[in-house]
Amino acid sequence: MYDKKDPRSTLASSASAKPKTGLIAEEQLGLFYQEEPQINDETGKTWFLRGHNFVLAYTEAQPGATLRRTGQADEYVAIFPTAGAAIEADTSARVAPLSLAMIPPGDSAITLPEGGPVYRLFTTRSQDLVDLCPNAHAYDTPRTHVPDFAPWPEPPEGLTLRTYSYDVPAEDGRFGRIFRCTTFMVNMLYPYDGPRDPSKMSPHHHDDFEQFSILIEGEYDHHLRWPWTTDMADWREDKTHHVGAPSALVIPPPVIHTSRACGAGTNKLIDVFCPPREDFSAKPGWVLNAADYPVDQDA
Repeated sequence: MYDKKDPRSTLASSASAKPKTGLIAEEQLGLFYQEEPQINDETGKTWFLRGHNFVLAYTEAQPGATLRRTGQADEYVAIFPTAGAAIEADTSARVAPLSLAMIPPGDSAITLPEGGPVYRLFTTRSQDLVDLCPNAHAYDTPRTHVPDFAPWPEPPEGLTLRTYSYDVPAEDGRFGRIFRCTTFMVNMLYPYDGPRDPSKMSPHHHDDFEQFSILIEGEYDHHLRWPWTTDMADWREDKTHHVGAPSALVIPPPVIHTSRACGAGTNKLIDVFCPPREDFSAKPGWVLNAADYPVDQDA
């Protein structure tokens, strides 16, 4: 359910059946501003949180810190909201603040000369990072309604380091600032200056994929409602998570959800999907780097 001015109101409606029973679907929440980091060393402090298919590594890097991956299994994403970085992979690049990078498999290194925050997104094929998550065992009970991860097609020229600025002006009819690669879709939502209008909320659900909402500045209320299936074991009380930054919430399907910016200042949220969403990809002009990555024709 979207406000008529919300670009998502133009998405095709799902023709799915009623929610299945036996969902056992619990949200996953990371409040990095009040929890102890899983890594605290010369690189800085790093927190982890996993979903069904993905892992977030949030680092508050020390000046000059280098974050390395050796033998990385697949393509991963790094987001730089306030600090520039130098990236070494199959090629090298320097990125400014308000940038993100798609980093190919293999060996890579991210150096932050001035330190600062960096958000890295990996699939659960990186088992070493899954093991670092405080909720590493949250999916020991299978989520049968969420398909196992499968990557989207590689570009014809292959995987290589690609960087993008998300300092992109808003455009009527386009939702946020969406980028995708073979493993992730990232939507750098436009900030809310002050609280969101409570009369223009957007409660909706997803049938078979999780949404990872990462708050990088401000305050948000995440509202969650579990649907009533025919099995009362699936039922849950409504929940509202009031969170500050930095924090992350994994919203499971088919939970009805909507999030409201409620901080007095600037409120910045990132929505992440793994693998990319077909419906967003089908909207002309929505994916800003669509020319670089083919769509999954079998999706």
